[in-house]
Amino acid sequence: MLIRRLARPMLAAVFIYGGIGSLRDAPNHAKAAAPLLEKATGPIKDSLPEQIPTDPETLVRIDGVVKIGAGAMLALGKFPRLSSLLLAGSIVPTTLAAHAFWEITDPQERANQQVHFLKNVGLLGGLLLTAVDTAGKPSVGYRAKRRARKVAAQTHQTVGAVKGVTKIKK
Repeated sequence: MLIRRLARPMLAAVFIYGGIGSLRDAPNHAKAAAPLLEKATGPIKDSLPEQIPTDPETLVRIDGVVKIGAGAMLALGKFPRLSSLLLAGSIVPTTLAAHAFWEITDPQERANQQVHFLKNVGLLGGLLLTAVDTAGKPSVGYRAKRRARKVAAQTHQTVGAVKGVTKIKK
């Protein structure tokens, strides 16, 4: 559908742009993310495996790569549901770290951050809609249930036929 072909790149553009910005200025983005990361990982930091990065700058770079990669996939219509979920998972911590308007005392800056927070909530809504969009095709759950019913009916028929053959042989 034409709307999907237009809307997906439009939605993806902000993530690709943000991902490029994160990679270009990772140290400053990491400073903004550090307090949220400390809250999230502080209590469990010692129990995490060594392979899991906890350094704010590394996590910001990973987030940037996810935004660029998933954004490009969404824009091109490749795995749009998966890429939408990846972007949705990426926008939540970004929004909480960068637009915590409830912690700001200056009324003008607070209002500015509140607008950005609500913008990101709107983007999250668009991503969630994209994640559940099946492009007019039945969902995997529907198709699985339908197939299971068909298999059950065929099994019931086969068992009935076998019982009928068994009775005749007696």
